Amino acid sequence: MEAHKEKILVVDDEASIRRILETRLSMIGYDVVTAADGEEALDTFRDTNPDLVVLDVMMPKLDGYGVCQELRKESDIPIIMLTALGDVADRITGLELGADDYVVKPFSPKELEARIRSVLRRVEKNGAPGIPSSGVITVGSIKIDTNKRQVYKGDERIRLTGMEFSLLELLVSRSGEPFSRSEILQEVWGYTPERHVDTRVVDVHISRLRAKLEDDPSNPELIITARGTGYLFQRILEPGEEKD
Repeated sequence: MEAHKEKILVVDDEASIRRILETRLSMIGYDVVTAADGEEALDTFRDTNPDLVVLDVMMPKLDGYGVCQELRKESDIPIIMLTALGDVADRITGLELGADDYVVKPFSPKELEARIRSVLRRVEKNGAPGIPSSGVITVGSIKIDTNKRQVYKGDERIRLTGMEFSLLELLVSRSGEPFSRSEILQEVWGYTPERHVDTRVVDVHISRLRAKLEDDPSNPELIITARGTGYLFQRILEPGEEKD
């Protein structure tokens, strides 16, 4: 029986980029579908149900930001955005709209392939060390089920993207201990920051998590900033243990 091939949707208005990526990604075992503009991207997404989207920012009809917003209304699919060299605002805007990662144009296809592998690997079910065998962690009104990769706030299920969940799972696995931004980037995204702006990937995802989980995101009690270091999840008390 043939193994399931992960399907990737490549969206770019440059035919040469679509051809190169379709050829290279097919050669390393992915099933690839393509779209040349934003509207076609949404139609192709709904028709083909891909596992990951590679999404250019600058496109006709509907740009990458618009596509990202529409996809996030209906799906938690991993999204890697292709952004213009030197335009930091492009990258941060894409992340704030729900993208999981970005690659800067002009890019090395090998770098993109590595990012795709990393994102797909992280969004698969894989428990982190330090998580109880039941896989269920409850903190106040928040319940985190690491086996089902689901989060509830009270009775309401909170939709997280795969990378958001992986980030939360990492922080919870060592609750009360700070992680540096570089450590988080390596553990969750699988690469070492080359430029200071790379660590903004972490900052934006933390901001998105806080907006979804905290009662008051501007005064967080769950995901806390460790000054001069990075971030930590509030220490989770053992059963029977009292707060200091």
